[in-house]
Amino acid sequence: MFVDTHCHLSFPEFDDDRNDVIARLKEAGVSLLIDPGVDVVTSQKSIALASEWDFIYANVGLHPHEAIKPIDDSTFAALTALATAPKVVAIGEIGLDYHYPDYNATAQQNAFREMLKIAQTLDLPVVIHCRDAWEDTLRLLDEERHSAMRGVMHCFSGDTEIAQECIKRGFKLSIPGTITYKKSLLPDVVRTVSLDDLLTETDAPYLAPVPWRGKRNEPAYVRKVTETIAILREMPLEKTARHIAKNAATLFNIPMLQ
Repeated sequence: MFVDTHCHLSFPEFDDDRNDVIARLKEAGVSLLIDPGVDVVTSQKSIALASEWDFIYANVGLHPHEAIKPIDDSTFAALTALATAPKVVAIGEIGLDYHYPDYNATAQQNAFREMLKIAQTLDLPVVIHCRDAWEDTLRLLDEERHSAMRGVMHCFSGDTEIAQECIKRGFKLSIPGTITYKKSLLPDVVRTVSLDDLLTETDAPYLAPVPWRGKRNEPAYVRKVTETIAILREMPLEKTARHIAKNAATLFNIPMLQ
């Protein structure tokens, strides 16, 4: 029972062979896939895909790359409406990304705050994208903190210290295929934290694990991520996979896995 809690299966990269990709993920034993939106249009596509397949769920989000200028209120209203659709299980992906030099920190932070407020209003968990922005991400989470705030650090890339800061705030860490890369910090993180705090993802079509690195990623490869976690923690694969699936079911309130 493998779970891919963050996969852009609705993206154009899968338009030519989506059904084949789904057949392969089922053959690999993947029983849950969550497809996150990054703006209004992609959130609509995520919801549409989730409506077609019983094992696929959707997130409604606004990626920080979309906040290159202040976001119009109508966008937030549209995202709020979409987030009430059946099978939407979280607000995401949202967050901060300071990696590229043309980022607008103010616009990103304002959008992040608004999306956190939407999650609070709808009582949904949040799926957070953070790249080269840990200090501001943690600060904003503290400033917008409320008793029901919960969620996951998608495609976690921090070290063990940052991992503990995220867990302390009630967030789980989603482990992608980068755990198989030679310079990854994730093996130390996975050995250190509780299995209760871990999820698995591919972030497909990006960040394929070894031995597929450099090629299009796909959800079947989440099995490789789970196998790597099991090896690092010296646990049986089935036990590891079931524990992580339970973590996902609890966080995203998905009865089919509970």
